[in-house]
Amino acid sequence: MGALQPDWEETFHAIDRAGFLPHDVWPWDMVGKRSYHVNRLTDPRSWFAAADSDVPLVTQWDDGRHMGPDPGRRATSSSSAPSVVYGLLADLDLDGGMNVLDVGTGTGETAGALAHRAGPGRVTTLEVDPVVSRHAEQRLHVLGLTPRVVVGDGGAGYLPESPYHRVLVTFGLHDIPQPLIQQTCRGGLIVAPWGTHYSRANAVVRLRVDGASATGRFTRAVEFMESRSQRRSALNPRDYVPPEGVAGMEAATTAITEDEFGSGRFGPLPFILGLRVPASVQAAADKRGTSRPVWFYSLTDRSWACALFRDGKPTRVWQSGPRQLWDQVEAAYRWWTEQGRPGISRFGLSVTPEGQHAWLDDPGNCWPV
Repeated sequence: MGALQPDWEETFHAIDRAGFLPHDVWPWDMVGKRSYHVNRLTDPRSWFAAADSDVPLVTQWDDGRHMGPDPGRRATSSSSAPSVVYGLLADLDLDGGMNVLDVGTGTGETAGALAHRAGPGRVTTLEVDPVVSRHAEQRLHVLGLTPRVVVGDGGAGYLPESPYHRVLVTFGLHDIPQPLIQQTCRGGLIVAPWGTHYSRANAVVRLRVDGASATGRFTRAVEFMESRSQRRSALNPRDYVPPEGVAGMEAATTAITEDEFGSGRFGPLPFILGLRVPASVQAAADKRGTSRPVWFYSLTDRSWACALFRDGKPTRVWQSGPRQLWDQVEAAYRWWTEQGRPGISRFGLSVTPEGQHAWLDDPGNCWPV
């Protein structure tokens, strides 16, 4: 596992992922691009194989309302892939004796790893779901690990045990909560998955706290389920696009092809476009034959756009509304290419009580997000 740093090897071997998992898990099939159900009692071989794999395992659907073996609609608790977990831990730069806040207990595995590294009485883990929290605490205690387990909103932090030298968030944020900054020591670190509403693409941000502000670079692309308190309402395309769709609308063309625009599941472009095109959402439809439509929707008004990528033919574009969304997306794409197609690690985030700013290479080269 390439993400495992030598100084975390002892913890990796001491904290067995299988010891934190419930009987029912839904591994992600990397080939079939779907979740499937495995039960420890009925199929222990497959269950242990899933526990030993480097893939995410969903452990709860739909905030606990979903029942049965089929996947639910929204994954709401999981065991992240070990390579992702230990990548986050490496970014945390944690030494024994540091005071740590773990935001998003989940199965309890990450809290266990932090407790093993930081030592007794040094870790507080916070979980919004009381059922998930109770199960995690039980598993931790069975394994002889005793972080302080608290039920509460992760965005509020946990003031009684502050200040913290390190804060680790294990769900996707759109806004870094001010209480997490306020409860972190000056010079301390906050490590969290962060992203915009533009796509599901997140990146890990490593923020150094300086009083009421924090700034730092993104380290790598990831995908995490959203914070429950920061989810946006489901978007309905019928609220934007007329029933007849693009019929009768005049189409423009662009020289951008699907190969250029699509950078893969963990490529940098969706994340970077989200930094440059505020308050918007991209939704790519399945490819039909030689064509794939990609839709764009504004979160501030009813502006929308559609780019129809076609193999071997010019891309056709339709857009409606005051924002002219495709023009903004294309401008963001051209800006990225003019900057030399920078990867995620050249970007960073600064957070102050007044808001958030993304930047390229230097915090002075910033813009609001």
